[in-house]
Amino acid sequence: MTQKTVFYQQHQQSNAKIIDFNGWLMPIHYGSQIEEHHFVRQNAGMFDVSHMLIVDVKGKDATAYLQYLLANNVARLKDSGKALYSCMLNEQGGVIDDLIAYYIDKENYRLVVNAGTQKKDVAWMQKQAADFDVQIEPKNDLAMLAIQGPVAIEKVCSVLPDALVKPVQELSIFSSCQSADWFIGRTGYTGEHGLEIMLNAEDAVRLWDDLLAVGVHPCGLGARDTLRLEAGMNLYGNDMDETMSPLSAGLEWTVAWQPEDRQFIGRAALEQQKATAEPVFFVGVLLEGRGVLRDGQKLYQADQFIGEITSGGFSPTLKKSIGFARINQNIKTCEVDIRNKRLPIKIQPTTFVRY
Repeated sequence: MTQKTVFYQQHQQSNAKIIDFNGWLMPIHYGSQIEEHHFVRQNAGMFDVSHMLIVDVKGKDATAYLQYLLANNVARLKDSGKALYSCMLNEQGGVIDDLIAYYIDKENYRLVVNAGTQKKDVAWMQKQAADFDVQIEPKNDLAMLAIQGPVAIEKVCSVLPDALVKPVQELSIFSSCQSADWFIGRTGYTGEHGLEIMLNAEDAVRLWDDLLAVGVHPCGLGARDTLRLEAGMNLYGNDMDETMSPLSAGLEWTVAWQPEDRQFIGRAALEQQKATAEPVFFVGVLLEGRGVLRDGQKLYQADQFIGEITSGGFSPTLKKSIGFARINQNIKTCEVDIRNKRLPIKIQPTTFVRY
């Protein structure tokens, strides 16, 4: 059964092309994916991300519980509102999901998890909470809107309640503020400056209309994907999943190995992989000529298979095809097989566009 977010009517009014995305009716674009992409890079665009799930973790053991549940260490968060990105692993070190955790205080955290994994995420979180004094509270009543681009914060502040303007202007990256029904994070999935705002349905729809009135362009899932690809951001289900560890997905930086005595789920498996497994390189790939990179395409060095594309697409900013790949050699060039034709590939870091 497909679900609709609170912005479904707004999508229709803006002539969105709607698709079924992980059981949600979501906009893929509003006429031109490429124009939406450029608008975010040059101005400000907004994305309905209410299909993602907000989960509050509360209780006297909240910090200890999340230190065990997540590969990153929430104890690093000392100031209210600070946030971190982490993988949530199974015992084999595979990625159940990647998420953002916001620290409110030692007994209160807010997590944001992916749409397609939310049911298994909540079930896993509840199972692991058995030995901790914590409550897991999915917030199905809240909507979420991402506003991204070089003037995104300025435009959001032009429509915010007065009491929120200064706190939002003063936010540093990966921090948040809240007031009454508003929860605003300086986070995003585009590589641009921006905000992700969580609030009740009625106020969320009003915010959408207010942002539209000041020139913030609605953007769909298509532009969201090309923007995150240019920014070097992984996509769950493509670049990592339950069969793949963060060490094989370019995400070792999200694993907090210190303190050494912190036992998080999957740690033993990751340590074993580091000690014994053959090296895996998670890299950016750029197609030198014409064509489009897609996930699943095979990569070769001479006649030797060395790996495959995990994510790929056309970069509207670079006007070239780019992607991520998992390979077994530390090399600078290779070839991709596209329709039985070998084309040259340049290997580089996964971040293609920096702002």
